Amino acid sequence: MTNFEGLKLIEPLLRNVEASGFTAPTEIQAATIPALLEGHDLMGISHTGGGKTAAFCLPLLQRLAENPQRPKPGQPRAVILAPTRELATQIGQCLRDFKKGIRLFSSVVFGGSPMGPQIQELRRGVDILVATPGRLLDHMSRNTIRFDDVEVFILDEADRMLDMGFSEDVLTVAQQLPHKHQTVMFSATMPAEVKHLTDRLLRDPVKVETAPQASVTERVTQIGMFVKRHDKTKLLVQILKRDDTERVLVFTKTKADADELSFQLRDEGIDSDAIHGDKQQRIRQKILRNFRNGQFPVLIATDVAARGIDVPGITHVVNYDLPQDADSYVHRIGRTGRGSAEGIAIAFCEPRDIRLLRNIERLIKQDIAIDENHEFHAAPPARSAGG
Repeated sequence: MTNFEGLKLIEPLLRNVEASGFTAPTEIQAATIPALLEGHDLMGISHTGGGKTAAFCLPLLQRLAENPQRPKPGQPRAVILAPTRELATQIGQCLRDFKKGIRLFSSVVFGGSPMGPQIQELRRGVDILVATPGRLLDHMSRNTIRFDDVEVFILDEADRMLDMGFSEDVLTVAQQLPHKHQTVMFSATMPAEVKHLTDRLLRDPVKVETAPQASVTERVTQIGMFVKRHDKTKLLVQILKRDDTERVLVFTKTKADADELSFQLRDEGIDSDAIHGDKQQRIRQKILRNFRNGQFPVLIATDVAARGIDVPGITHVVNYDLPQDADSYVHRIGRTGRGSAEGIAIAFCEPRDIRLLRNIERLIKQDIAIDENHEFHAAPPARSAGG
């Protein structure tokens, strides 16, 4: 598939796709959009950055636009669940971009924001509701939402949803849906828990897998650096002062580490900010907006930003601390090398963390090249035979 016209999208969507700068569908879009337009349930697996959001937004908008109805108060025609506020916001923006000129109403609800304005929007009537699971259950308990008219139910980042403990919340929502509806699930990986959820929610689904499970896009160059804990910041400063590090996302283990590292970088003359779950939502959105607009080149984050943050032009992702969960590594480095761009992922590994690095290599089925050519290199334990 070389263009969006071949996907049989309606003219307003084609116009908005072009205005958004998309010239050709990605692999996941070309494979899923026709199946979704035909009304099939679907399980889509694709690496982060593969274009999953547009893959479900475009056919959803077309389905609703071709059967126009005035939405009833508190009764959306489609519900999209996302695990984090950031991802929900991103989906909401994608819907706004693609539905220009189409009389469809969408709303985004998540925790940390006042309930009043959300209730007012629901009462006015929305065709598409994007929500985080916890806030959707809040609205259900207040009887400010009903699911009688839901035609499409979409779960984005299903694996992350389960990682965050939302399995029961998802099932609670699903039990309230009409018997006849389309269910769509997208995920970057397919662990057993997601397979179990798929079996419970999907009816005779089309399965689309455009990349091996836990694969890492070929456009991301991965580098490992062994370094002692007390030398990490000095090594990071050296990397950030290189000419090619234009926009960098750095991941730390804890919120306190993110704040402290941001202070240390500013002391070194490197403009940066930190984002994590302790900051108010409006502050997080402002920080992300400033990072996206290029007001500062380095963002320090905890895993709250590992998914759902679609900031173009991230040249480097640095794992200042390796994640305990190897899957998180895949999602972190997926913030770079998005679309047709290339990126670099650098992993700092303390000698004691060699096991975490080996777990990552087993998951992605490749060895990470080790850069020993830096002054802070700390030799790891010798790799055991057959390791």
